[in-house]
Amino acid sequence: MRSYTVGRVFGIPIKLDVTFLLILPVFAALIGWQTEQWVDTLNATWNLGLPVGTLSQGLTPWLLGIAAAVGLFVCVLLHELGHSVVSMHYGYPIESITLWLLGGVANLEDQPEDWKQEFTIAIAGPVVSVVLGVVSYAALGVVRGSPVVAFVVGYLAMANVVLAVFNLLPGFPMDGGRVLRAILARKRTFARATQLAAEVGKVVAVILGIIGLFGNLILVAIAFFIYIGASSESQRTVMNAAFEGVTVRDVMTPASDVKRVNPDDTLSQLTERMFEERHTGYPVMEDGRVVGVVTLEDARDVQPVERDAYTVADVMSTDVETIGSDAEAMDALERIQQSGIGRLIVVDDDGGLVGLLSRTDLVTAFNIIQSAGRGTQTPAPAANDHGEDGHSRAS
Repeated sequence: MRSYTVGRVFGIPIKLDVTFLLILPVFAALIGWQTEQWVDTLNATWNLGLPVGTLSQGLTPWLLGIAAAVGLFVCVLLHELGHSVVSMHYGYPIESITLWLLGGVANLEDQPEDWKQEFTIAIAGPVVSVVLGVVSYAALGVVRGSPVVAFVVGYLAMANVVLAVFNLLPGFPMDGGRVLRAILARKRTFARATQLAAEVGKVVAVILGIIGLFGNLILVAIAFFIYIGASSESQRTVMNAAFEGVTVRDVMTPASDVKRVNPDDTLSQLTERMFEERHTGYPVMEDGRVVGVVTLEDARDVQPVERDAYTVADVMSTDVETIGSDAEAMDALERIQQSGIGRLIVVDDDGGLVGLLSRTDLVTAFNIIQSAGRGTQTPAPAANDHGEDGHSRAS
């Protein structure tokens, strides 16, 4: 989903996802509609003595809903800043903090594998939430005379404690799941600890999903997020372990085996080659340099009767995704996944073709490494063959 940067804190871009802009007014409205129930709950929990009649009249419920919803998401932001500050203390930069449908996400540029560092980073968010809850509770002694303010502060005191407790559930990749992984990593490899934490996270996700089916769709959405996140991060961590020390040069198809085309070839010649060689994407070479990439989709944009009049140069993409042969194989895989492409062209410093790296090359290498017993056993990710597009497309 699209997100918008609204500012920076400690140099970290703060982004609002479109889903956050949609859920905030919904959340505010829900609190407004349930003002009477919230007054009863806060009175029972904090003994505030809030007047139900005063707080449920006119526009007051809706103003309370807006204030409580905004306050809660500010607390979520502070929770993520807790993670971020500790992460930066250990030398792991934060790409951004994004507020979205289900709360907030601090995007680390790299993942710590020292269990003590991960434990501290993971626990920092819930600690911030507990501190905010305690501060809000202490503030109730000052604002009791103002029912409107007391409602909002009392709500935030309760919400922050709930936020801390909920985040400490062992639902990897939530905070509690990361704490669990850190503890497991004391006596195990990081990859194995991740797999175990992910399995626990999936069980937690199933339980939350079943509970959510009895009337709480947000809980179902959280369960789905936990399950998908656990599976994804487990696979990523295992692949990181498998590809440790492996470079693009180790797994690419060398230039001598790469099929290529010339910019002057006609589209008729191109499509005939694609049929004969079962390829749907080629690097385009001119004077020993890679000048573009052409795919089956490019050829399809031209009517068959006109393909003799068009050349590869007329339809090829000059926006070529390239990589150096000394780059890490895992970095190459991440670029392929993020760009939604099927292959990277491997070039030297002068733009000359060194080789080609496809998803198939990476998955084949991963399977061989796993068969040799490196890392932990896990299914390889699905991949397309060498016929995938050679330049960026929406996934």
